[in-house]
Amino acid sequence: MPLGALSAVTVGSLLRPVAAAAALLVALSGCSDADGGDTATQDAAAPRASQTSQPSPVPADLPRGKGFDFYVLALSWSPSYCLGADAGGGGQCASGRELGFVVHGLWPQFEHGYPQYCASALSERVTEAAGAPMLDLVPSMGLLGHMWRKHGLCAGLSQQDFFRVTRAARARIAIPQVFADSPRNLSSTAAESAFVDANPGMSRTGIAAVCKGGRLQEVRICLTHALEFRACREVDAAGCQAGSLAVPPPR
Repeated sequence: MPLGALSAVTVGSLLRPVAAAAALLVALSGCSDADGGDTATQDAAAPRASQTSQPSPVPADLPRGKGFDFYVLALSWSPSYCLGADAGGGGQCASGRELGFVVHGLWPQFEHGYPQYCASALSERVTEAAGAPMLDLVPSMGLLGHMWRKHGLCAGLSQQDFFRVTRAARARIAIPQVFADSPRNLSSTAAESAFVDANPGMSRTGIAAVCKGGRLQEVRICLTHALEFRACREVDAAGCQAGSLAVPPPR
């Protein structure tokens, strides 16, 4: 039968399988117009601290600290900090930043207790030139300076090497998808388990979720000098045991 003799309904019925097949091929190629373009390119152009992240390998030439037993990487949930009474007036809590987990500190730790404000011949000052490259991880120069004075001077490293290790430690950690989904409530056990599941080699005895005012405050992860996951029972025991914690969304 000539095509012109077909009804519009018949033509539509014939064309629908063709359109479906074309859509399937586009989906398999990962280039669907509905995605609004190249998602990876968009994410790179406008990264959000609350999105998930994939871990990076530890550099082979990573500087090794000395004078302590292991590190604690403290990742603060920025929305909780910004709702607290002790939130500063700096840019960390500015509307539109949408910060999720930020680096609160990389802390040299003993099996029992920790060193702080160690005497050193190194300068206590963090210059703008030295600190500015770290502001994608640590939300303010004030916090960066505090981290260096209280903890960095106890790591047996130069300031440059300490910041390099801090960056490598943060890159070691994958942020679980659940935090990108902005949960409103989460138990401390669920928060820790999410990190353990997202980071092979991490165990529940090497991480502690910390709470304050009924909200998730931060997650503390224990790492060796070589940034391998390790147990740290004292740190783990000091974690929060709340059955339900508020997890305010980034804003």
